[in-house]
Amino acid sequence: MPRLIGSFYNFAVLSFFLAIILALPALAQEDRFATKDYQLSVKTIVSGLEHPWGLAKLPNGDFLVTERGGLLWLIRDGKKIGTVKGLPQIVAAGQGGLLDVVIDPEFEKNKTIYFSFTQGDETGLGTAIAAGELSIEPELQLLNSRVIFSMAKKSGGVRHFGSRLAFANDGSLFFTIGDRGEKDRAQDVFDHAGSVLRIMKNGKIPSNNPAADGKRGLAEIWSKGHRNAQGAAIHPTTGELWIVEHGAQGGDEINLIAPKKNYGWPIISYGKHYSGLKIGEGTKKKGYEQPKYYWDPSIAPSGLAFYWGELFPKWKGDLFVGALKDRKLVRLDFENGEIIGEEILLEQAYGRIRDVRVFDDGAIWLLTDEENGKILKITPAK
Repeated sequence: MPRLIGSFYNFAVLSFFLAIILALPALAQEDRFATKDYQLSVKTIVSGLEHPWGLAKLPNGDFLVTERGGLLWLIRDGKKIGTVKGLPQIVAAGQGGLLDVVIDPEFEKNKTIYFSFTQGDETGLGTAIAAGELSIEPELQLLNSRVIFSMAKKSGGVRHFGSRLAFANDGSLFFTIGDRGEKDRAQDVFDHAGSVLRIMKNGKIPSNNPAADGKRGLAEIWSKGHRNAQGAAIHPTTGELWIVEHGAQGGDEINLIAPKKNYGWPIISYGKHYSGLKIGEGTKKKGYEQPKYYWDPSIAPSGLAFYWGELFPKWKGDLFVGALKDRKLVRLDFENGEIIGEEILLEQAYGRIRDVRVFDDGAIWLLTDEENGKILKITPAK
């Protein structure tokens, strides 16, 4: 009998500790990498996402992440809590689907989020921007969902939708739309394709937009001559808008965006057509802006963030860019408004890097665009 009681006691103790272990949150997978300035800790916070595209952080620490197929997930404590209901109809085709997501600068007051997506009608597909109020309890849903911008000239292709969102310091909303695979559209000021655009949070046109009256071009257009920008970031001190855009075979560009400026595509480019033929008229021409930086051969950039946190003081003010084709993270040494150097990080370690974010915790956050996509968190290794 004593032996039986002892066995029962041992089983009870083991069961108790097993229950405690199962109740604890799963430990994030951690990898370590050496860089010029730091030893990095890279933790997989969430996996099992199907081609995630955009990442936003809520004030309470939750995350929103889009999947290109049309789902918007709420992430809490490293777990997928559920998908947000009430989104508009989204067309997932080719490079299109549910794309970027950001929260309103006054989210704590109005609970509003904004997202870009591919919209369809009888004429074809185009990029659209929608907004709505996020409700988590009692049900995870988007209330008062509304489209605040819809691309005017839709078309049948499934490429080059853009589209990153970035709130300016004045509360206006910048976003990008690619040339939709029809390069000459990027030079037409009465076509949204191949543009950086700017609207107010309610979808109205800012009075100081270059063609706010719609007579000299479409009222939403801020700049033209862009091939397909999939990264956008506001400089933390100057408030300037910077973007990163895909070239063809070479010619990926970092551009500092100013109103009414033309950034050249497809008149000038540092790349070539995939056939190997020359693009346009060369690399420079009067009236067209030069990139602040470019890659040749192409890295296929997506996601752009300035570093402004406290965890990596040597990197303050630097730019971080994700790479799809080259499957890496790029740090661009940014000094006095110029890019003076490049460091390659995490090369071939995690797959296609789709989005790059820096939030108030000072970490660098990444999304990997894979069938088993992940949210990665980068901090200094202890």
